[in-house]
Amino acid sequence: MNTQVMFYILPQDNTSADPFSLANLHGCFQAAYYYRQNQRVFVYTNDQTHAHTIDELLWSFESDSFVPHNLVGEGPKSGAAVEISWQAPTNRRPILINLTSNVPHFAHQFSQVVDFVPSDEHLKQNARERFKMYRQLGFQVDNQPASPIQT
Repeated sequence: MNTQVMFYILPQDNTSADPFSLANLHGCFQAAYYYRQNQRVFVYTNDQTHAHTIDELLWSFESDSFVPHNLVGEGPKSGAAVEISWQAPTNRRPILINLTSNVPHFAHQFSQVVDFVPSDEHLKQNARERFKMYRQLGFQVDNQPASPIQT
């Protein structure tokens, strides 16, 4: 399998003190997009607290459409269309949304990986390192500006 990685370059976020908040919002946007494409998605988070943050954000993300999701181990046996976890996946899915600052050791299991380049300089440098690591793993890596999200 030839994994493709797309880095979305995030705009400057002057509305939040949390440099991860914009990545979280765009991660939910991407999860909703792939769900509407009938794709099953795995959202990888830093830890359990971060997973719960994404879970709550998806409940309130789009008022006019529901994105079926659950934390790993909850919901149906095969998981909802969008599964959120801070641990390695237990079900096969084609799409990985990486909301961590590392390249997941299981990234090769996915056909597509979505990652983000925040505007914060330290986090941007982490993204550059992930970019290099994905390339070293033989993945096809590209980037593009993130689309504006209407909130």
